[in-house]
Amino acid sequence: MDMIQINNITKVYRRGDEELHILKGLSLSVQKGDFVAIIGPSGSGKSTLMNMIGLLDAPTTGTYSLDGVATEKMSDNQLAQLRNQKIGFIFQQFNLLPRLNAIENVELPMIYAGISKKERRQRANETLQMLGMGDRSHHKPSELSGGQQQRVAIARALAISPSLILADEPTGALDSRTGEEVIELVMKLNEQGNTIVLITHDPSIASHAKRVVALRDGMIISDHRNDSNLALTSREAVHS
Repeated sequence: MDMIQINNITKVYRRGDEELHILKGLSLSVQKGDFVAIIGPSGSGKSTLMNMIGLLDAPTTGTYSLDGVATEKMSDNQLAQLRNQKIGFIFQQFNLLPRLNAIENVELPMIYAGISKKERRQRANETLQMLGMGDRSHHKPSELSGGQQQRVAIARALAISPSLILADEPTGALDSRTGEEVIELVMKLNEQGNTIVLITHDPSIASHAKRVVALRDGMIISDHRNDSNLALTSREAVHS
């Protein structure tokens, strides 16, 4: 089954008498366990598409199913519930709450998902440990480096065991070395079976994905498997 099934969606914003056509009959499917980079320049529609995939906005026309669930007739509350159950978000600016420490930030989406306090704390501890942040669990964001903050943000995304991880420019606020470490971590998450959709404007970041979808002017202009990534994966499999 496809994790994402988008059929002929459009997005039109109205500004006075003017209509802005952002997405123009776009169709896209993403299989479970895939790692897809959506790339395009500013104004290409990739941020709007990300908001659609993340159930943060609805298309003007067209249909979208997430993990087999049709979304077009859902209420805002139903969409929020589905989003909390199915999607883990990783943002460019981390979006950690400054007054909370690392473990409390990781627990936040689990509160909205209705998970008990005991289970929240256990999951948060386990996820931070997995990402090498166990000894920083009681540090606030201001006490962490950019790379450490992004690891906490990734732990927060993973804690609800999402069907889909949606990463929006996850290395944009990091130096190049730390950014490479974060991308390697995202690749490892995909190897463990997580479905990843990564939004970026940077071809070097997109090159790490298994599949690259390029947008321009609200339309898909190319969609291809990343041969260099697949070749690397094959070589690693031979030597593992």
